Amino acid sequence: MSVDRLVEQPSGRRLVAIPLALIVVIAVVDIRSPTDVHLGPLLVIAPTLTASLAGPALTALVGALAVAAQVVIAVLHGGLGTTNHIAQLIALVVLSALVVFVCHVRERRARELVRARSVAETAQRVLLRPPPRRIGPLRVAWLYLAAEDDTKIGGDLFAVTRAAGPSTRVIIGDVRGKGLAAIGEASVALGAFREGAHRYTTLPELTAALEVSVCRDMEEVADTRHDPGEHFITALVLDIPDDGAQVEMINCGHPPPLLLRDHEVTVLHARHPVPPLGMCELPAVSHRTDPFVFEAGDFLLLYTDGVIEARSPAGAFYPLAERVASFPASGPDALLRRIHDDLVRHIGDQPGDDAAFLVIERVASHHLHLPHRPLDGHHRIHTDGAPPPAQR
Repeated sequence: MSVDRLVEQPSGRRLVAIPLALIVVIAVVDIRSPTDVHLGPLLVIAPTLTASLAGPALTALVGALAVAAQVVIAVLHGGLGTTNHIAQLIALVVLSALVVFVCHVRERRARELVRARSVAETAQRVLLRPPPRRIGPLRVAWLYLAAEDDTKIGGDLFAVTRAAGPSTRVIIGDVRGKGLAAIGEASVALGAFREGAHRYTTLPELTAALEVSVCRDMEEVADTRHDPGEHFITALVLDIPDDGAQVEMINCGHPPPLLLRDHEVTVLHARHPVPPLGMCELPAVSHRTDPFVFEAGDFLLLYTDGVIEARSPAGAFYPLAERVASFPASGPDALLRRIHDDLVRHIGDQPGDDAAFLVIERVASHHLHLPHRPLDGHHRIHTDGAPPPAQR
């Protein structure tokens, strides 16, 4: 919407009335004042104030009214041809023209910024394709916080898609770097995942294909000119079957997910971690899965390192697992809202790095689920702050 259209709104009309009232007040007071008192130079306040409320057209109109008021003052105070009044008129015209020019430049840049944001938001929707709120037996919620707020997009990535089995496959990743320069690398990983999720039967095959694709295409899309360092993508890949409760996970250098079950948070550390995607010079590794139980009523919280590396003003990292353990049980959307609000309170601002969240809840169904099992090798956190019970 054009800035000049602000005056079409009731609040806009009231605001623009302020500089118009200033012109009238300054002119009346100056006319009634002695001839040796000159308040005309104050008229430049009117177009200057208008520039902060509206666009160049309305600013020019108010500037013209201010010049007209100065002419009236000059005629009634000694004549228009006096040296003092001529100087005041020239100064007012020049300053009003400068204000209109600055307002024009500001509005043009504002339009360019709006277009850039629109393009970035469209690119984000095309690239990330926000997952559906319900997919198979899962409820999904997501949140993306871009470090470059003007672009609304960065180097974090995630995707959720259906696969044969039937099952749901999930990826969340983090490109080294942030902002627009990381979009190309993120697009390589997401494109390979969406294609491979339907083609490869097992999760190791899919992850190996992601590595091959990223290594093949990384050099073409990476911004090596401005960032000559290493380029890689940390990633977490999951295969969540519809039947049964055993989920397979492969962690490629990514922060471990959190499993929320019965007021208890478990950090799912990888027992068979592999290097990040794109470390092409390293020897080939075998991709082995880390299974864990994910039952009806459980939540999975996936996130990127921009969350846990967010610092408070005192320099403390955000303790995600401990904070999540203190939140009451709720749905995916409510959980994300609590995390976001708590994160902003912790750092006092928006994160300085890209940050992404995925919350996945398995809903109850008619399928028979496995009983609860201890998650060996993982770190548990209780909501009451007490240590986990001794395992027998």
